[in-house]
Amino acid sequence: MGNMKRDAEKAGDPILRVEGLHAHYGKIHVLQGVDVTVGQREAVALLGRNGVGKSTTLRTTLGLIPRSAGRILFMGKDITHLPAHRLAGLGIGYVPQGRGIFPLLSVMENLCLGLRGKPDPKLEEIFARFPRLLERVTQAGGTLSGGEQQMLAIARCLMAGPQLLILDEPTEGIMPTLVADIRRTIQSINSSGVAVLLVEQNVKTALRICERVYLMEKGRIAHEGSSLELRTDQQTIHRYLGLSLQPT
Repeated sequence: MGNMKRDAEKAGDPILRVEGLHAHYGKIHVLQGVDVTVGQREAVALLGRNGVGKSTTLRTTLGLIPRSAGRILFMGKDITHLPAHRLAGLGIGYVPQGRGIFPLLSVMENLCLGLRGKPDPKLEEIFARFPRLLERVTQAGGTLSGGEQQMLAIARCLMAGPQLLILDEPTEGIMPTLVADIRRTIQSINSSGVAVLLVEQNVKTALRICERVYLMEKGRIAHEGSSLELRTDQQTIHRYLGLSLQPT
């Protein structure tokens, strides 16, 4: 992983490059040539109405859904044909929609699942970032609130030390009072040097986290621009997202 990272940074490659991604559900052509890049230490949002292919793009990129065509480069290396279970070891972390924690296992067991030997030294850093989890370390994951479960899902992902964190709807179903906590957590992770690719229905949250945005429509990338530009582009926001935002 170290050589891969150094080679990519030396060449100035994006940390992630998705080229010409196609996917089908049966005869339905769901993704139709999606191109996405995420730069080193960059935060990028993938936005769009429900059903346009955002989550499918993430899952197909990760090899969780079969690709019909396309190429995936991570740190300048072609990973198109690598199995999904190999990606975490390369430095790609994925927090799926629905969080994917183990509800019957404790917070500590969720965090340490798959680790060998002594407790990981990252635990101290994790609990400093997520003090709520330290308070609930012996509590079963399924008894946590939605926001706390999301924190646990992100924390578990960080245990592997990713260079790229891919998040699918991290604020979905979370109380408004905790949405800001999740946003600040993702911003802090990104500020520490971890690149972020985010799918998020809360557009205001996505625009605050990410500096660059892709808008999807019918399985394609329809628009790309900076978050700053998009905040004041009401026409584009309404066309692709079906809402209006007050300029911030």
